[in-house]
Amino acid sequence: MGRGNRRRRPLVAGAAALAAVLVAAGLYWFQPWKLWQNRTVREALPSAAPAATAPSPATSAAPGGPRTLARGTLISHEHTTTGTVRIVRLADGSHTLRLEGLDTSSGPDLRVWLTDAPVKEGTAGWRVFDDGKYVSLGGLKGNKGDQNYPIPADVTLSEYTSVTIWCDRFDVSFGAAALTAA
Repeated sequence: MGRGNRRRRPLVAGAAALAAVLVAAGLYWFQPWKLWQNRTVREALPSAAPAATAPSPATSAAPGGPRTLARGTLISHEHTTTGTVRIVRLADGSHTLRLEGLDTSSGPDLRVWLTDAPVKEGTAGWRVFDDGKYVSLGGLKGNKGDQNYPIPADVTLSEYTSVTIWCDRFDVSFGAAALTAA
């Protein structure tokens, strides 16, 4: 019993250490606790730029305040996702993407993207959004609620037909919406 057990102890200790490292790496990568964490954001639609900032000729003011240019309804992909999306031109001529009534799972490295990809139902639509043209509008502020994402001035909106809540860590869409003119 003495000699055989002594040879196995380093193997068992090595296997236990390797298992601990793999579990820690898996927890870091997948971050499963985020599935049970919710962050609700309640942002009002921006009304205009500060009064001291005059609109330039290229961004002439929209009469009557904010105007919805396009909209869509989110469908579920990798995770159940509901809510609506609007692209809004503000009174100062700038554009904002607005998520309203968003409800999805939290996850690692979630982004809001404008894309040129078609929105497809089911697993066929999970991974298509990074195949073509897309613009990241930043990290998802919260997995629930109403939130705004400024669209850079150099983005040509007519080139983008959809929005996705994109998990950059796993290259998968949590949910997406096709945009239609308002």
